Amino acid sequence: MRVARFHAPGDVRLEDAPEPSPGPHDVKIRVRACSTCGTDVKISKFGHHHIHPPRVMGHEIAGEVVEVGAEVAGWEAGDRVQVIAAIPCGTCRECRAGRMTICPNQTSMGYHYDGGFAEYMVVPQAVLDVDGLNRIPEGVGFDEASVAEPLACALNAQELVRIEPGDDVVVMGSGPIGCLHVRLARARGAGRVFLVELSRERLDMASELVKPDEAICADEVDPVATVLELTEGRGADVVITAAASGKAQEQAVQMIARQGRISFFGGLPKDNPIIQLDSNLVHYRELMIIGANGSSPDHNKRALELIASGEVPVKDLITHRLPLEQVLDGIGIVSRGEAIKVTIEP
Repeated sequence: MRVARFHAPGDVRLEDAPEPSPGPHDVKIRVRACSTCGTDVKISKFGHHHIHPPRVMGHEIAGEVVEVGAEVAGWEAGDRVQVIAAIPCGTCRECRAGRMTICPNQTSMGYHYDGGFAEYMVVPQAVLDVDGLNRIPEGVGFDEASVAEPLACALNAQELVRIEPGDDVVVMGSGPIGCLHVRLARARGAGRVFLVELSRERLDMASELVKPDEAICADEVDPVATVLELTEGRGADVVITAAASGKAQEQAVQMIARQGRISFFGGLPKDNPIIQLDSNLVHYRELMIIGANGSSPDHNKRALELIASGEVPVKDLITHRLPLEQVLDGIGIVSRGEAIKVTIEP
């Protein structure tokens, strides 16, 4: 079979590999769709400290069960499934308390285990132990199911930041995650949703699909002043920084209303993680700044339900569908910001 393997920063290879065999507690699937994201770009360029090469990349995975380990119950060949990306241990204090997104022992598909840029892959016991292999609802395509993982991450963030009916919400960043945040905020009852993006081209591409109440190009206008004007000086109730931008995080504090909630969703580059923060604004305005880290198995299940119900459509966000042989082209498209969502269909 063909796989896309990370060997070193700048060295991702399409190559032949033997089909994997599941252990007694594993499930083997035929990968039908594995979407790409900015993390794949970062791994391809810089690697990751949890990846010991060679490693098959890809973590937004959907497919079809082809073989079940002898000790596995409840699954059979032909079942359509989505696989979680972040795998909590299920046994530590955080997991037992229901805080699986901050499990200190978390492992991940495409990092610790071979991922979905392959024709076949093994879903390890660690996924099954935390109920992380999910049935794809009827009517949901493999391509849509592969987007459940990033939607689950957005769902975690929005639950933490507590979007409430009627809220003015600002989403900073118009990539696939930003688009998912816009649609999810609407599904959760937001009053108005404003989309902020530095690139006019990317903003126009995203706005055509998700139709925010206001599209703000930060390269052309001051986004803080624009948000304050749109909210009659009050500021937004919620700001989500869906971009790896320290400047966006700093601007979020400037455009938020009193007792507003800010989600630092996009992580910053490891070599430049420090921002300037006006602590007095946080203090006197009673602001809340909340981190968000991935998703839990339950978030993935509920993301699939949101897609199946039509509350959060995702199919039109997939602007490029490519075969596995073009996965490197797909990562390049993501890197250059030429797409919303690129899905690889082995």
